[in-house]
Amino acid sequence: MPYAAITYRIKPGHEDEIAGIFAAFQRVDTPDFAAPSGAPAGRLLGTGVFVKDDVLVRVIHYEGDFAAVGRHMAAQTGVHVLEEKLAPYLAEQRDTTSAQGFAAYFRDALMRSVSQLTVDTHPTRL
Repeated sequence: MPYAAITYRIKPGHEDEIAGIFAAFQRVDTPDFAAPSGAPAGRLLGTGVFVKDDVLVRVIHYEGDFAAVGRHMAAQTGVHVLEEKLAPYLAEQRDTTSAQGFAAYFRDALMRSVSQLTVDTHPTRL
């Protein structure tokens, strides 16, 4: 089950305000998401948000198609509320008001994965 990380460049010195915004985040309506055809495409297993200085990172644990995660999140009301509240603290503004704009940012802000280790891949389990 893979992980992905999305970065946000933020204005330093606002860690507490940003923590408050994420503490009030409205979770997605369902962890299950679909492909454009409507067929099941995967599931969100969990998320974590980390902030330090001018960097905020959202880690996403999921199953399935990562592009479908972005489409699913773009359709969530809570995500748009969070994006609106977060906007004053962003170092670089971006358009996430449309599903296409959100999906583009989601894709472009994706960090390169260099390692993903789990208990399932541990040599003692092979």
